[in-house]
Amino acid sequence: MATSLHGLIQRSDLAFQRCCCGLILACLSGGSAATDVALAGVFPGKALIVVNGGAPRAVNVGTTTQEGVRIVAVEGDGATVDFDGRRHRLFVGERAVNIISSAGATGGAPVVTIQSDGRGQYRSTGAVNGASMLFLVDTGATFVSLGRSDALKAGVDFTKGEPALMQTANGVVRAWRVSLDTVRIGDVTLRNVDGVVHANDMPIALLGMSFLNRMEMRRDGSSLLLKQRY
Repeated sequence: MATSLHGLIQRSDLAFQRCCCGLILACLSGGSAATDVALAGVFPGKALIVVNGGAPRAVNVGTTTQEGVRIVAVEGDGATVDFDGRRHRLFVGERAVNIISSAGATGGAPVVTIQSDGRGQYRSTGAVNGASMLFLVDTGATFVSLGRSDALKAGVDFTKGEPALMQTANGVVRAWRVSLDTVRIGDVTLRNVDGVVHANDMPIALLGMSFLNRMEMRRDGSSLLLKQRY
């Protein structure tokens, strides 16, 4: 047990350094930020979080901080947290923040900032039809792509969609083309988004071009900024 905790602490230190870099970038982005939560580490029954760039603190499951951040669960190398009326699933080293730039800078359009992970990928919590899930930004995917379990959780009756065959890294799989009522990332919610539901489960939902084509995308260092166009 001591070795396990030591390993978690080492991982937490590294994750905290990455989180701090992300928080500094957010402060320099020029927007006014809502609650900003970074997960720096996990321990049995508690999560090590950084809220709004403050000092890291260990918060027990079921406890709500003075900023309104509630730790719902700690599982594996991640945690589920509630804040600003939304539920987020974070992994160690990730952060959730919705940044709305000033009206003068963006014309009032919502902007979402997603921090890259250690592999240069952009992952973000979001929702389909109100059901929370984790997305990977994938410009190589034509559609927003969901696995079977995620689709069922979102109430998508994919069997009424258009049958299709999709080429994946694991070969050709059955799928259905569908229209998703809503897809939300941060404060950006798009309606009637083209999607694909795979017959099998997927480790993560893909935020494909059927969503991204309706956004302005800009990279700023290790951050990806998405601004709604229409």
